[in-house]
Amino acid sequence: MSPKAKVLIIDDELSIREMLEIFLKRQGCDVAVADCGEEGLDRLRKEDFDVIVSDIRMPDMSGIELLRRFRSEAASGKFILLTAYATADTAIQALKMGAFDYILKTDNFMQELSHIIERALEEQRLREENTYLKREFKKQHGMGNLIGRCESMQGLFRMIETVSETSSTVLITGESGTGKELVAKAIHLNSPRAEERFISVNCGALTETLLGTELFGYVKGAFTGANSDRKGLFEVADKGTIFLDEIGDTSMAMQVKLLRVLQERMVCRVGGTDETPIDVRVIAATNRNLSDMVSEGEFREDLFYRISVFPLEIPPLRERGEDIPLLAHRFLDRLNASMEKHIEGISAEALRKLESHSWPGNVRELENAIERSFILETSGQITADNLSTTIGGAPRSKPGPPVIPPAGLDLESYVESLKKEFFDEALRRTNGVQVRAAELLGIPYRSFRHYMQKLNIKTNGKP
Repeated sequence: MSPKAKVLIIDDELSIREMLEIFLKRQGCDVAVADCGEEGLDRLRKEDFDVIVSDIRMPDMSGIELLRRFRSEAASGKFILLTAYATADTAIQALKMGAFDYILKTDNFMQELSHIIERALEEQRLREENTYLKREFKKQHGMGNLIGRCESMQGLFRMIETVSETSSTVLITGESGTGKELVAKAIHLNSPRAEERFISVNCGALTETLLGTELFGYVKGAFTGANSDRKGLFEVADKGTIFLDEIGDTSMAMQVKLLRVLQERMVCRVGGTDETPIDVRVIAATNRNLSDMVSEGEFREDLFYRISVFPLEIPPLRERGEDIPLLAHRFLDRLNASMEKHIEGISAEALRKLESHSWPGNVRELENAIERSFILETSGQITADNLSTTIGGAPRSKPGPPVIPPAGLDLESYVESLKKEFFDEALRRTNGVQVRAAELLGIPYRSFRHYMQKLNIKTNGKP
């Protein structure tokens, strides 16, 4: 049994109290005793106990009444009732009122009681561990993990605090690497749903069929390999939050299904006919311009308005120059805490280099740059020399004004030709590996394939 577990024994029979006290002390428990219900309540008001073992029949009050008063005062601890006269009705009543267990005083009841106390302590330990893990998760992913002193980020923080208290659907926009999922987690963990599940789904990483079965689940026999019913992620996230990342990469057919879920708050599993009600907060995100996609007929207008009830835009890192040193030092602190190596800081020259970089990959690129430099560094601080091997030296500056020929230009054709040049260059650099080329351009692979077809770009004779 767990050592030093605090147990309170409440029983009007002296022999039972003494026998239990001796037995439980031998088990390693810290034991206190009371000879009636009122004395037991007085002890419980003064100190906390892990387990309370009470007789059910006592002169001043019953164990059931003691349990009721114990619970009404919001006391902590697992309550176990003992009796020599068990009835089913009394046992059911005790369990409904919150007793952990109900045990009959038989010849070997102490051994059984020992097992029940051990089980109660294990349940309490797991509950405390779960509470600790949730607290640590919130510390890691809650508002405290979002960093920024610039005005745009401070404004974002205020908006997150405002919308977190509601159940409104949120659309988070921003370039790749700005931290959209981090913002979604902060909204969830600062909301009334914080104790429930947060489910993240990358819509751009799954085919339409696979995304459908992941989100909505399926019934047995819906397709080959569906050997049993399975809940979808909307059902799994019930009472919590589901984060639909890269929602702009979903097909028109999937958009129709998502729209219905948002409208009806019901899901129907693939291959089934029954609908299941859900209570889920939806947060969506994309690095694409959904308004333009709506105009081009690539995204449903009705779904756009459903998901953008409360829009949040995360500024790119190049517009957050004063936050770069703050973020860099935070990433360095994390590395020092997690790796068997310690780097004191970042040199002034290295910080200037960080501040002059354009950061096309945003915060994710900065974090990766600090980690690579941390691994390479052999001195006491991160230097500009090691940063030169991880990031380019292009200064952070705004592009000059566009040049329009006197005779004008066909803007759409010009933009398409620029896109084609970037795609061709990305494919050249990656030796035709399309997944890597998509990463180089900072777009999802599905979007990359779409543009490949639209721009009629071919590799090795194939689109």
